[in-house]
Amino acid sequence: MHKSPHYCDIPARFRNRQTAGVAIVPVPYDGTSTWIKGADRGPAALLSASLKLELYDIETDSEPFKTGIYTDRPVTASSSPYQMVKAVHKRVSGHLEDGKFVVVIGGEHSVTIGALQAHRERGAFSVLQLDAHTDLRDTYKGSRLNHGCVMARAPADCPVVQVGIRSMGASEKAALKKTDVFFAEDIQSGDKWIDRVVSRLAKNVYVTIDLDVFDPSIMPSTGTPEPGGMGWYPVLKLLRKVISRRNMIGFDIVELCPNRNNRAPDFLAARLLYKLLGYRLRISCKTPSGCLQDRIQKS
Repeated sequence: MHKSPHYCDIPARFRNRQTAGVAIVPVPYDGTSTWIKGADRGPAALLSASLKLELYDIETDSEPFKTGIYTDRPVTASSSPYQMVKAVHKRVSGHLEDGKFVVVIGGEHSVTIGALQAHRERGAFSVLQLDAHTDLRDTYKGSRLNHGCVMARAPADCPVVQVGIRSMGASEKAALKKTDVFFAEDIQSGDKWIDRVVSRLAKNVYVTIDLDVFDPSIMPSTGTPEPGGMGWYPVLKLLRKVISRRNMIGFDIVELCPNRNNRAPDFLAARLLYKLLGYRLRISCKTPSGCLQDRIQKS
């Protein structure tokens, strides 16, 4: 059993399950990883680092926690990826039924599968995958639910747009849709590629972020680091534009493999989550009753 703190050091009234607009679901699972183990410690490390975040976001001139952020208990499952996917699906579905915006934090990338299944039951969408790897193998190491098969398990009618890719197996080439993959080496200069990414996405978008999309110089704490990754600001610029032009229905942040001698990557992951909530909040608070703080003040 992994005991994790709540996300951010926020007043209790903003952590209430009934009134919070956001539900965070930690999934400390690392059953199919194939190199560096430890992603099961990722959710706790992210949550612990988040307690040191400044709650005011300069860029958006907002305090995203005021939408209300409830941190659920960790999803526990056996080493079976099938049982884990089933458990994540059930937990995410419950929060969606309650009208929450759900954020899943992993754990290895296979935790995304259950979240995608839960969202698909409420309509089709595109998947925006930020990742160093294509994850398009049909099976890997004897499992169709391996972390290297995540995008192959995306719902058939939910197309995947991949950004930051710089590693793949030859067997994945047949499943690759060239118009929907943006290799890391091709997006190192200029910003025109960002508009092309957005143009490939449907109105509703689920965002899955494998932290190895970042260059190991700023994100060494992953199970499968790859050189030549993306920087902090290009990733934020992409996400900011996607969220401003499309409806982000949910997201996950996965593959944090914490190193107790270097806590900076844990903080990066915690800040990234808060940034995405800030971008979303900037849009939702333009509508009546978009922020929990406003609802509290008017009640």
